[in-house]
Amino acid sequence: MSNSILIFGGNGFLGSHLADFALKNGFKVTVIDDLSTMERLNIQNGVKFTKAKVENYTDEEDYKYIVHLAARPSPEDYIDHPLDTLSSNSWGTQNALDIARKSGAIFMYTSSSEVYGNASIIPTPETYYGYVNPNGIRSCYDEGKRFSEALIMSYHRYYHIDTRIQRPFNVYGPRIREDGQYGRVIPRFVKAALNDEDIIIFGDGRQTRSFLYIDDWLTATWKFLTTEGLSGTVLNIGATKEISINDLAAKILELTQSKSKIVYKPSRVDDPARRSADINLAKKLIGFEPSVDLDKGLLRTIRWFKGGN
Repeated sequence: MSNSILIFGGNGFLGSHLADFALKNGFKVTVIDDLSTMERLNIQNGVKFTKAKVENYTDEEDYKYIVHLAARPSPEDYIDHPLDTLSSNSWGTQNALDIARKSGAIFMYTSSSEVYGNASIIPTPETYYGYVNPNGIRSCYDEGKRFSEALIMSYHRYYHIDTRIQRPFNVYGPRIREDGQYGRVIPRFVKAALNDEDIIIFGDGRQTRSFLYIDDWLTATWKFLTTEGLSGTVLNIGATKEISINDLAAKILELTQSKSKIVYKPSRVDDPARRSADINLAKKLIGFEPSVDLDKGLLRTIRWFKGGN
């Protein structure tokens, strides 16, 4: 059990970085992933890997930490696969919780800023209950995450296990999926800009987001996972500085010196107008403060897309 961690979704963008970080810190790392959301294999030597869905996996090992990151995080992806999306965030979460309960592990769930929906309070604190369409086209993801949170807190209260829920806000960086329509906004824009292809913006581009670089997410996640006395805590992990999608596109065009043109298409259904994290609780509990500004993070991400390190 000592220095061992089980990561569901450990081949994905967030999960593979967490697996690498744990391995470098001397942990025995086990990764479970069905490889449904990534084109490349991100498993490092020394990591025990099993291809399986989180809802079907069985394990009798003892772990110190169990982290559930298995999800389809791109809107087009989860809209195309609504039942798989709901499954990993219902039966999958329950299965992961049962493994954690038997193992005596600390359990962390990666929820989403999507649980807030179209928030009326910006920056949004953890105490905001959310404004979400429960039967809309995005509900398979939004409500799946919300159900998982309810299930986790029920396990916490009923079985008295140590659970932690994080809500990341628009994390980006190397390894983030960029292919086709399933790439999220930064990788989609970067790939298009590097290829001098049209940059597609859904809606008028005035909607805002706050973006967090992967290194800052890793720092906060590890502190949240390993700090004592945080059982039952729900925590935002994100940045507070908002940028419009129009300004983001202009910034990426400038940094890549691209000849791409911006093309506007109809808004996505239920797409939030603004999103920014209130991280005062994270500052208080784990001393979290983002350190990589957007320009620096974008340059690192662009370099990775070009084939650099």
